[in-house]
Amino acid sequence: MLSVNRVLSRRYVSVAAAVVVPLLAFSAACATAPTVSLPPAHADFDYQIGKPYTPPPGVKVVSRDYTASPAAGLYNICYVNAFQAQPGAEEEWGDLLLRDARRDIVYDEDWGEAILDIRTDSKRQRIAAKVNPWIDTCADKGFKAVEPDNLDTFERTDLISEANAKAFIRLLSDHAHRKGLAIAQKNTLGLSTAHEETGLDFAITEECGEWDECGDYTEGFGDNVIVIEYKEQAFRKTCSGFGDRVSVVLRDLDVTAPGNNEYVRKTC
Repeated sequence: MLSVNRVLSRRYVSVAAAVVVPLLAFSAACATAPTVSLPPAHADFDYQIGKPYTPPPGVKVVSRDYTASPAAGLYNICYVNAFQAQPGAEEEWGDLLLRDARRDIVYDEDWGEAILDIRTDSKRQRIAAKVNPWIDTCADKGFKAVEPDNLDTFERTDLISEANAKAFIRLLSDHAHRKGLAIAQKNTLGLSTAHEETGLDFAITEECGEWDECGDYTEGFGDNVIVIEYKEQAFRKTCSGFGDRVSVVLRDLDVTAPGNNEYVRKTC
């Protein structure tokens, strides 16, 4: 017959083993996880998602499309359209396009882009399987962060919920982090304090000065906010209120390159 002490010892050993094994696995995972770095706060920023060009003197942070190459020596953010299909690319998405009750494809009318159907876990996983290779391309090229656009698509249709958007962006966040990339919250001010649900690291916002929303982003991300304005008056307002804390740039709406008659770029 075993003594009480020997029985208790076996129990403690069993409990200890049950705890130690997961901890070892967790430690091993952490030891191999890539390091994620955020863009420097309040740095001179240039938004080049329309067409890449040589950054103006003083620029420290650049955002470019995933099909472009990063700017040498700078912190580069990689733009991907993650929640909507590019115009004319509907056939590439098939049954992953959002459809209404009449089975018609639902579009973001402002940009002529078909909205992706992120309402179920199965479809979110399948869409992520198409978007994640773009994120991989960003990492392979040497970008430091990724900017998944149209997170706020759920605000343009009643068919998609905020919960759907959170679940999908979390898939992309986890994948980006595994690749050593920081990931930006693009617009969508209501999610700025939902870090634990979304996994997002910093914010890129368009026209927050125009709509008096910049404070919502700094509430969630502190000074780790990048602001793009498209109107001179809103730009001056943003610079006055937040220009000493965050990155602010004025760009033309089509984000053109120097030499184009529409090109505009100013910083605070």
